[in-house]
Amino acid sequence: MDAILERAGELKQALTDFVLEAEGELAVALEAYAAKHLNRDSYDISQRNLVIDTFITEGQVGNQTPLDLFLEEQPDLTEGDRALVKNWQHSFIGLFEVIQILPDGFQLMNWLTAKHYSVKPNNSKTLKEMQGVKTGDILLTRIAPVTDQDWMFFSPYSYKGKLGKPKLAVAIGEFKQNYKQSLYRDAPELLEQAWESVAQYHHEFVNFFGSDRLTLPGYQLNKKLAELREKMTKERFAAAGIDESKSLQEIVQDAGMDEAEVKAAVVEAGVDAEEAAKVWDGQGKSLMLAPKVDLPEEIRKAEQVTVFSHPRWGQMFLPTYSKFQAMLEAEDWQNQPNAEKLVRKYLEDSQINVFIWQQLAQQYPTQLEKVLQTVLNRPDFSLNQDLEATLQDFNKPLAPELPEIASVPVHLHDLFESAVVEVNKSKSKGKNKKKVGKGFQ
Repeated sequence: MDAILERAGELKQALTDFVLEAEGELAVALEAYAAKHLNRDSYDISQRNLVIDTFITEGQVGNQTPLDLFLEEQPDLTEGDRALVKNWQHSFIGLFEVIQILPDGFQLMNWLTAKHYSVKPNNSKTLKEMQGVKTGDILLTRIAPVTDQDWMFFSPYSYKGKLGKPKLAVAIGEFKQNYKQSLYRDAPELLEQAWESVAQYHHEFVNFFGSDRLTLPGYQLNKKLAELREKMTKERFAAAGIDESKSLQEIVQDAGMDEAEVKAAVVEAGVDAEEAAKVWDGQGKSLMLAPKVDLPEEIRKAEQVTVFSHPRWGQMFLPTYSKFQAMLEAEDWQNQPNAEKLVRKYLEDSQINVFIWQQLAQQYPTQLEKVLQTVLNRPDFSLNQDLEATLQDFNKPLAPELPEIASVPVHLHDLFESAVVEVNKSKSKGKNKKKVGKGFQ
């Protein structure tokens, strides 16, 4: 094993011991971080170690990180050791596929960004334990840089095994949900593009509807959103210089390009490749833009749905917003049906974010303050002073997280589309296998 890799393992162990044995502010910060990020019902040691290692590299203790505090407490470390530890701020959690088995490690691909890494265990014991890992296996773990070329396993890995496309798509979806701050950590350009797509969709939304906020029956809103997607798709066809009324073969002949180049141009322009293929192949005229908004049935069937659009928060669909407004506008809000239950839902439901509460506070400051004083049993509750802290207590982040509407890299888009196709095929096979009953059914 390389001396630098072995030294990295020793420093990582010393760093972990330093954090776990700490007292004072560092201990308080670790406890608070773990309480926020660990599921109380989960006893998964790998998950626990991932959370601790994330705190070590990304946590804050006042204006410093645990890495900073460790280096301050270790004045005898060499410049090489200090540079190595400091570089661990670039470590990140990823969902990796094993691409190749190396003599002393693995070639991994981060499925979120399609970037490849040479990753090695930092001790012989872990290397031996990983002998059962095979090409194609999926691992959830945190890796950290050791040199410009090599990385090491910074945390114990969670073994997912070989996953078909549907299960891999689910695993990626779970990763996006559980590690929102880690999305595209090793590809900031992808993160920037994702945020830009949210702002662009907001711009298109406002231009189409004439407002960033409206209320419509659910079925009508669903229809209008489909029209918006079709409009955006046509615009992107035009931006790519493609006439969607022509067949793919005609476009190839006119452009002097091969089919792969034309399809790549379409995807690059933001058009869903599978739907574009349907148009070209004459199988249908349904146009769809990725990202796609699939409204849940409860929203599609709702009598009234209020939708907000924001360049960072994305789109928020609320079938009960009109009821909440009516409650706040009533002379006696407590006489409204299920009033307190509705308020608690808005506090506890993760879909009701800080932005929604800010709109309510801006429009109904006095009424909302009185309602929260009663529901929270806090007579001294102040909307101006206490609202943000209260929303944080209900696990609502004050800053927007990347919305679902954000575009994803082409390789993930293709995976999700393929997963849907496989699931639909499985469902079709299942229906065909049903036995035909005899007599009356």
